[in-house]
Amino acid sequence: MTDLNDANETIAQLKKEVAELSGLALATGVILTQLLQSDLKREMNPWKSATKMLDEARSAIEGFKPDTAGEREPAMKTRALEALKQYEEQIKSVLPT
Repeated sequence: MTDLNDANETIAQLKKEVAELSGLALATGVILTQLLQSDLKREMNPWKSATKMLDEARSAIEGFKPDTAGEREPAMKTRALEALKQYEEQIKSVLPT
């Protein structure tokens, strides 16, 4: 019974940590998006600058290899590329065309 209680406590703690990390990631993403939007609005061609920045980020993410980046789970790279698409939509949504 003690093992079951320990397992339940561990699961509860892990759920709390996941929720805290998700909140941290959300706040970081919002701040980053707002900073990039502000910075890109100052560019002569904000769409071109945003596209270049996001393309370079995409290439960097795609360049990560499990043996060199410590990536143990392919879901990490997949989620990073999905997040990049989300950021691209958010960033470009406020840029003048």
